[in-house]
Amino acid sequence: MIGIRQKLVLGFSGLLLIVAAMGLMTIRQIDALGGAIDVILKQNYRSVIACQDMTEALERIDSGVLFTFSGHYDEGIHTIRENELNFRTALGIELGNITLLGEGRKAQQISSQFTEYIGIIKQVTDSSLSLSERQHTYFSTLLPIFHRIKQLSRQVLEMNQSNMNDANNNARYMAASAHNTMLAAIFASAVVALLFSYLSHRWILMPIKKLIVSAEEIRKGNLELVLDTDSTDEIGKLSESFNEMAVTLRQIRKRDRETLFRTRRATQEVFKVLPTPIAVLDLNGNVEVSTESANQYFGLKPGVNARDLGYEWLTVLLQKALRQGSAAEYRESNGFIQHFIENREYFFQPMAVPVTAGIESDGFAGTALILKDVTQLHEQLELKCSVISTVSHQLRTPLTSLRMSLHLLLEEHVGLLNEQQEDLLLAARDETERLVHILDDLLDINRIESGKAHLSFSPVSPFRASIEGSEPFLVAARDKGVAMINATPESLPEILADSDSLQHVYANLLSNALRFTSPGGRITLSASEDQENIRFTVADTGAGISSEHVEHLFEQFYRVPGQEVKSGIGLGLSIVKEIIEAHGGKVGAESTSGKGSVFWFTIPVRKDIAEDQSTVIKGG
Repeated sequence: MIGIRQKLVLGFSGLLLIVAAMGLMTIRQIDALGGAIDVILKQNYRSVIACQDMTEALERIDSGVLFTFSGHYDEGIHTIRENELNFRTALGIELGNITLLGEGRKAQQISSQFTEYIGIIKQVTDSSLSLSERQHTYFSTLLPIFHRIKQLSRQVLEMNQSNMNDANNNARYMAASAHNTMLAAIFASAVVALLFSYLSHRWILMPIKKLIVSAEEIRKGNLELVLDTDSTDEIGKLSESFNEMAVTLRQIRKRDRETLFRTRRATQEVFKVLPTPIAVLDLNGNVEVSTESANQYFGLKPGVNARDLGYEWLTVLLQKALRQGSAAEYRESNGFIQHFIENREYFFQPMAVPVTAGIESDGFAGTALILKDVTQLHEQLELKCSVISTVSHQLRTPLTSLRMSLHLLLEEHVGLLNEQQEDLLLAARDETERLVHILDDLLDINRIESGKAHLSFSPVSPFRASIEGSEPFLVAARDKGVAMINATPESLPEILADSDSLQHVYANLLSNALRFTSPGGRITLSASEDQENIRFTVADTGAGISSEHVEHLFEQFYRVPGQEVKSGIGLGLSIVKEIIEAHGGKVGAESTSGKGSVFWFTIPVRKDIAEDQSTVIKGG
């Protein structure tokens, strides 16, 4: 059996042999070409330059001799000495670069002739001799030697130039030979590559294309196909494995369908008996599974599109859950929806939960809608509000009479009081005032939760609001020895708020801060811009609050353990929270035990909203 590996090895081996042979031949020719070029550019070129330098130096020496004849003796002597050194340097280069047959002999002749030439120059430039004697020696002896040296130098130069021409011709021949060899190797490689490409298409590509088409069919759900397994190479084995995989997938699909059918039937049966209205919807809002109560109460039966039922809150809730990727609750009208079933009023608390598409997927396949029946809770809340309202109003009348009676007694309109009686009446008056404040808080929270508390919005300056909010507490702070600092900037933009309720917020926060700040402490009011809101803060240096209690501070009737009974029943901060949320803001607290507390709330910056707009607080 010849496998794909062997087929690939055969194909690539042919290409490798051709490339290797071509490479070796090319390397040899390039090395030879490099040697020829080295002769041209290195050895012979140096000799040519040396001969040219010797000829130039020799002519300058001759010019120096002639200078001595023309009355420029010193300049001539300087020229002779300078160029004698240049000649000897060039001659040394030539003697050290003998590369041709006969070149060394001629270079030695140049050396001996130049030695003789320099000796005669000493006679020609001897100033003790007459000019005529010196000129006679120059023309009879020195000048012939000058011509012989130039002749020898020219012969050496021509020998090297001739060799350079021969090396250049040889390099051209080798370059042409390398060019032809490369073309032949490229042609042979192309032929082998085309042959290998054709065989690869038959051996590898065609079977792989069949596998790709089969895999696409399986992706579409066709698990009944069977591949041919005629070949015995790796592709044939892969085809056999592919057929076995298809058989396994058919078995798994059959088991999954049976399991899915059982799960769906079980889910449907369980859903039928669930009392809570629950429905599972796809991304288009079509109901896939629902409980009997969801079908009976809201018409959410399988196959129905939730958008066609006319529930505006339902569409918004489903979109919100998918948009934020987490459970979304209905926030309007205290989080309840009113629904009539057989002429009876019910209240439900809707919640939508996104359903993920799978374990390895970040997308969603739909949403689960849960409608919690809170009718009983709503009725209890209304009953509580009614009881609180009734009890508060019923207690207010006797409390008013009691306060009047205590006032008359303390004013001694009905007789004089001794010191003990006065102390008892003062204590009774304080407790009566405390009861009045408790009833006021109960009525305030009851009005807010029942939606009967009206706010009249108008433009308010944050700086002016802080001044008006802190003014009632300045005297009390001074008497207690607590510094009250207002650090609210005057340049902050206006907010749209109800001034009276905003003063109520400041009253609660400042009274708490003053109560828990010791003499010598400090209370600081400040405000700053926070994106599209104004963030107000009331910070104190009091005793602080433990972290486990901070998150419960704004809950109704929650009191931090260890407080005095006279500090209230835990409604003040919950009223603050309701007022701020009615303004579209948020409220919070930060505190560390022993280091003071910071209470903050935000109110949106005034925008293009009509002045003196009236709204109703919705509790929640």
